[in-house]
Amino acid sequence: MKIHKRTKLLPHHRQAIWTAYTQDKESAAPPAGRFMVSRQTICKILKAARTNILKPQNSPNTRFKQARYGIKRLAKVGKAIRDKLKKQAKRCNKSYLGEMLHADTKRLPLLKGRKSTDAGEYLFVGIDDFSRELYAAIMPGKTAFGAAKFLQEHVIEPCPYNIDAVYSDNGAEYKGIQKHEFALVCHRNGINRKFTKPACPQTNGKAERIIRTLMEMRHEQTESADPEHRKRELVRFLNCYNTVNPHSALVKQLTDGKKQLFTVGW
Repeated sequence: MKIHKRTKLLPHHRQAIWTAYTQDKESAAPPAGRFMVSRQTICKILKAARTNILKPQNSPNTRFKQARYGIKRLAKVGKAIRDKLKKQAKRCNKSYLGEMLHADTKRLPLLKGRKSTDAGEYLFVGIDDFSRELYAAIMPGKTAFGAAKFLQEHVIEPCPYNIDAVYSDNGAEYKGIQKHEFALVCHRNGINRKFTKPACPQTNGKAERIIRTLMEMRHEQTESADPEHRKRELVRFLNCYNTVNPHSALVKQLTDGKKQLFTVGW
């Protein structure tokens, strides 16, 4: 057992105090003077000794000494482990290319010389759930027209496989009523739209994480750059991400994806 180095009363001291109290009928005063501690300390030791505890305890909580508390604590820990495993079981990847595309939008930092009142630029991303193939583009506004243009020109046209569903948040650029540009593009191409629960961005974690990566690796140090330079850097990143340096955890999925592309004649 680990005992603090400044502990004045070791277990054999406590045993001697308890023996003097039970056999010699000593009060708290003589041991306090003999061991140079307060009478309150002696009283605490005697109180603990009555429950057969003659060693210093790390916690003042006496509930941990009871079997009932230990059983409750064990049940609580077991429930926490089961809940964690249950959440992990819900996190699963899709089984084929194009089954679901995660989409999201992020406002880019202003370039040097721009004012806060000037029109900003927005980063649109789409990442395939199965292969993690990334599509991204910079648009002048966070509008339904910009989302529709991104989906049509930067995702559907260069994508060699069909997309079954797009998963996004509830932003106005993705969700709207009839004649909504993004909804019309999805309808023309047979793409279903699915949305996250309100105030639950973690359910769209794949798109959120790739945006964070892009902001950290490519857009943090572009304050002195021009818009065209930022777009060129984004293209370089996409080429590197999709072909040169794919995610190490997705080697098997990328291999299976290439086999699927070969099968459909890409």
